[in-house]
Amino acid sequence: LLNINVGGKSFQIAYKVLAQYPITRLGKLALYTDPVKKLQLCDDYLVQKNEYFFDRDPSIFHYVFHFYRSGVLWMMDEMCPSNFVEEIEYWGIHLKYSQRCCRILFEEKQDELNEYLKIEKELEAELEPLESGAQFDGKFLGQFRKMVWNLIENPFSSVPAKIIAVMSSFFVLISIVGMTLSTVEEMKNKTGKLWMEHMEMICAIFFTSEYLMRLISSSSFKNFLRAAFNAIDLVAILPFYIQILFENLEDADTQYHEELHKMENVSKLGKVLKLIKLMRIFRILKLARHSTGLRAFSFTMRQCYQQVCCLLLFIAMGVFTFSALIHSVEHDVPGTDFTSIPCAWWWAAVSLSTVGYGDTVPDTILGRMVAFVCISFGIILNGMPISILYNKFSDYYAKLKAHEISQ
Repeated sequence: LLNINVGGKSFQIAYKVLAQYPITRLGKLALYTDPVKKLQLCDDYLVQKNEYFFDRDPSIFHYVFHFYRSGVLWMMDEMCPSNFVEEIEYWGIHLKYSQRCCRILFEEKQDELNEYLKIEKELEAELEPLESGAQFDGKFLGQFRKMVWNLIENPFSSVPAKIIAVMSSFFVLISIVGMTLSTVEEMKNKTGKLWMEHMEMICAIFFTSEYLMRLISSSSFKNFLRAAFNAIDLVAILPFYIQILFENLEDADTQYHEELHKMENVSKLGKVLKLIKLMRIFRILKLARHSTGLRAFSFTMRQCYQQVCCLLLFIAMGVFTFSALIHSVEHDVPGTDFTSIPCAWWWAAVSLSTVGYGDTVPDTILGRMVAFVCISFGIILNGMPISILYNKFSDYYAKLKAHEISQ
């Protein structure tokens, strides 16, 4: 018998049993005749007891001991997968010796743990800022840039930084309200337009100053351009300056070129100008910089993109399937709106979403049966991912809030 001491617990295993597994650590220990090689396989050797000592976890070695006795490696659910794999790799035992049912469950648990660690790492990267105050040490105007960075990027650093963060959200809301009021008929008079222009100018000046402060306080220009929030800030200020440029071009063309084709160009510039003004709606995305809920929602969508894409695929399949069915049973009805399958896409999409505007409805009994199946499928389809998305969103939101409180 080979005497083994693992973490203070003694075991005895027959040499002939260990010799059946020559590639394992204990198998080599039983087969080697050179004492030097044997000592390289263990942590210590007690001469008095003729016992080899291993400074390893004795609780997991029970499964290794059982493996040599039965030839089967058993695994328990409560064990840490990483720790178990590390231990059996030390003893030179492969997972193939375990039962297939146990191995499948163990590998699933491993995948879940790896996915959890991956998400935790990405969430930590989401929580950590792109820059840090230490990155400005020894650089040009390092102290000044560090002070600007704390003001604009770290609202918890001081009272002025909190004020700037509140002002940023305030100006975003003012800008969105101003864009909304500019479409009201009563605000299209001369006085209303003047007020809206002044409000837009003040917001644009603040957003430009904020963007320039972030640019100055950035330690890496390349990382600054890659950041998503900085791209949103740029989109928030560009429409104002592009609008001024196009308005000047429009005035110049109207003043100096009165020909018909020049007037057509002015009309095209007006359409482009309306599109550029509409881009101001993206300013609301700036709220995500200071909103924990929006950041958690964005992170949830990135982590659940596979489920979301699968949901969209199911919706597309449902739209094509039920639009074809409703067209086949309703196209012969006089005055029907289901004259073709593309014309039935809107009805199928509205019915699958369970909104049901009622602008297009089937007239035959068979068509109503198809509509009932379509609505039932939509209820089931919409209910599937809600629990997954909500659970992950609440988990990420709680972690983001905990990080903010810890700061």
